[in-house]
Amino acid sequence: MDWKLALRQSKTWLAAFVFLIMATFILSLSTGVMPIRFSEILNTLAGSGTPRQELVLFQLRLPRMVIAMLIGAGLSLSGSILQGLSRNSLADPGILGINAGAGLAVVFSIYLFGQEKGSLLSEPFFLPVFAFIGALAIAALIYRFSWKGGIDPERLLLVGLGFNALCGALLMILQLKMDPKDFQQAAIWLTGSIWGTGWPYVWALLPWILILIPAAFYKARTMNLLQFKQEVPVALGLKVESERRLLLCLSAALAGACVAVGGGIAFIGLLAPHLARRLCGPNYFSSLPLSALIGAALVLMADMIGKNLLAPADIPVGIVISVIGAPYLIFMLLTRKGSGMRV
Repeated sequence: MDWKLALRQSKTWLAAFVFLIMATFILSLSTGVMPIRFSEILNTLAGSGTPRQELVLFQLRLPRMVIAMLIGAGLSLSGSILQGLSRNSLADPGILGINAGAGLAVVFSIYLFGQEKGSLLSEPFFLPVFAFIGALAIAALIYRFSWKGGIDPERLLLVGLGFNALCGALLMILQLKMDPKDFQQAAIWLTGSIWGTGWPYVWALLPWILILIPAAFYKARTMNLLQFKQEVPVALGLKVESERRLLLCLSAALAGACVAVGGGIAFIGLLAPHLARRLCGPNYFSSLPLSALIGAALVLMADMIGKNLLAPADIPVGIVISVIGAPYLIFMLLTRKGSGMRV
């Protein structure tokens, strides 16, 4: 199906989630420990706000919200690619251990170098690189051990769960050996708190997102072909295994970059792609953009809930998402009828 036709058929849902993101963005800007009225937001954006309002909006809230949207879109696309590769609707970078692999690399780098001023990790641009290496390593191991004349969906899920548990154990061991200050930093990261809330973290994450998201959209036709039996894409000239490896690297890069800044946020890569398929069908020309929008909206809303529900205390985004995602995962497991994309 032509991608323009697919997007035209799904334009209602795409427009709805764009509107939801805009409404949530405005509401999140105005709420928090220091409420700011909409008129004051406009005045501040126009340059006539008070110094305190400028500090809250430009240095605290705006970068955090931009990061939340970038992370939501990136993790959602990573999950959508994994589900397409495995033809398994339970595949998710968090469940399969890719997020844990990225997190292990980040925590290990903190253990080695620390985050004091002047250290290697004092520059946020290095964090996505370490996370990508960890995510790619775990993704490659999962691919290798789940291979059985092809990717076996059930085998992939079980292997991923095993590596997720292994990375979790290694993370605990590293934490026990860390300096107390670095331990606190790692503990905050593990809860899924968007701890990189400044503009430097936005600029560190943005290049990855600007390159990888269009690359994921470009691969929509390939993702569609991979849903058929292997004989069909091969007959059409598709190099199946090369494309699978490329898509796996793309998924790992998206997850790693997002985890480096946002921490261990699980379930977004499961929820958003599944909801996108429910709303617009399995065609990746339309489900990939919708998945990205749903993910951005979910993380943005979770961040808004987390900072307001128990204010002035701040609930990490990962905890809010888990409260939503864990029951949804149980529901999917209870209603699951097969190993393919049937949920």
